[in-house]
Amino acid sequence: MEKLTNKEEEVMQVLWNRQSAFVRDMLPHFTDPPLHYNTLSTIIRNLEEKGYVAHRQYGNTYEYYPAVNKEEYQNKYVLNKVVSNYFNDSYKDLVAYFAKQEKVSPDELREIIRMIEEGK
Repeated sequence: MEKLTNKEEEVMQVLWNRQSAFVRDMLPHFTDPPLHYNTLSTIIRNLEEKGYVAHRQYGNTYEYYPAVNKEEYQNKYVLNKVVSNYFNDSYKDLVAYFAKQEKVSPDELREIIRMIEEGK
């Protein structure tokens, strides 16, 4: 699984949220800046070549859907990269950061510990 470009990630976000879509149905999601139909179609074909997207064919029309789920991608690239680049490869430092920033409450931390202990 290759790392995606920012634009490819944006396209995948749309597909992950919609579960499947035709290119024309995805265009309204890209307004800043707007994408041309051919540009979006090329990005989707590239995603298909990388193994992230698959399609169903209806005559000359293709309906695209994710071939890789969001969690799989997040685990492999997003979270690992953040932990590696910003938290010295330490998930403990990541959790401590959120606790210090008051993004995670003590009750939530206790719930996380309970989930870890129960193997969830």
